[in-house]
Amino acid sequence: MLENGKVWSECLAQVRSASATFRYYASVCEVLGSEITPPRGPYLSMTVHEPYGVVVAITPWNSPLTMEAQKVAPALAAGNAVILKPSELTPSPALELGRLIGQALKEAGLPAALFQVLTGPGSGVGAALVEHPGVRMVSFTGGTISGRRIAQAAAARLMPVALELGGKSPHVVFADADLDVAAEAVALGIFEGSGQSCIAGSRLFVQRKVHDQVLDRLLKRARSLRLDLPDAPGAEMGPIASFLHRDRIAAMVRQARESGAQVLAGGAAPTSGRLAAGAYYQPTVIGGIDNTADIAQQEIFGPVLCVMPFDEEEELVGLANDSAFGLAAGVWCADYRRALRVARRLDAGTVWINTYKQLSIATPFGGFKDSGLGREKGTAGLRLYQQTKGLYLGLDA
Repeated sequence: MLENGKVWSECLAQVRSASATFRYYASVCEVLGSEITPPRGPYLSMTVHEPYGVVVAITPWNSPLTMEAQKVAPALAAGNAVILKPSELTPSPALELGRLIGQALKEAGLPAALFQVLTGPGSGVGAALVEHPGVRMVSFTGGTISGRRIAQAAAARLMPVALELGGKSPHVVFADADLDVAAEAVALGIFEGSGQSCIAGSRLFVQRKVHDQVLDRLLKRARSLRLDLPDAPGAEMGPIASFLHRDRIAAMVRQARESGAQVLAGGAAPTSGRLAAGAYYQPTVIGGIDNTADIAQQEIFGPVLCVMPFDEEEELVGLANDSAFGLAAGVWCADYRRALRVARRLDAGTVWINTYKQLSIATPFGGFKDSGLGREKGTAGLRLYQQTKGLYLGLDA
């Protein structure tokens, strides 16, 4: 809360999520075994999984504790030593995590050096870690530009990487959906966390026959949303994490307006009261654009929702997939056959049907296209930090 302005209720949820992640992987590393493979001769063959050695985890500023737990817990459970490099904007959760894990390692009779936290800017500390010959695997969550740089550096060393990058997630409302429930979920999907989430549903496609009804609900919700100090009781949305990022969001909205977009709600920073001095930005709804507009294609990472109509299913699939990103998507539809059909056709690593932002540590998570490589969470999230080896034991000698 102090370092990036996340509202208190979200901070508590992140702590609960992080502790549950460690409990989950404590269980996984106890029960996940090797496999006996079918023999094709007088031998016994099996698949075993071994740690890489030293793994570097580089995490972002938007949800630091959750992201750190999702990397550190499975990497340690997989048998690696881990160096955590948090964002320079939010180092405190990582440092506290380091203290707690160091204490736990000591109590377990393991070397404290199995987990270390190294703070500093990505351009210096992060780059040095990625290029260090002692590092054998890197897991990164952050922007696509930084992810490409890490992938290029890793490719020069033939080192595996896991990349969880940006998103411009489509949120779809068909005419037969429960419009009240859908509109509320759409609002939370973009405005929660001030929109600073890789899975924020930032592109809303509404079937034309109910477009105005859904838009009216969204505008009312955006205008009534409680924007306040992060520790204020009942605060639903806090500030942007920095003034620099707030100004970037404002510039993108201003450019969209100059290009003909209609700012239907928000579109400015508060100018009066106790919020005027902070890095706040109002919940913003934009219309009057199509999917080719810059504001609909670029990741804003802020509380800005682009609303666009569609007519038929085939058109919708084309519009939703017309993006460099493919991290998440949401579909609201009473016809489960159509909902499942559309979900299978969407280019996204996670698709929610008649819900949004429901997350389980047991379900693999990751992106298609420019949204990344690899899968975190679930048993796949532990195997991500291991190398696979085939063993053969001859039986006729």
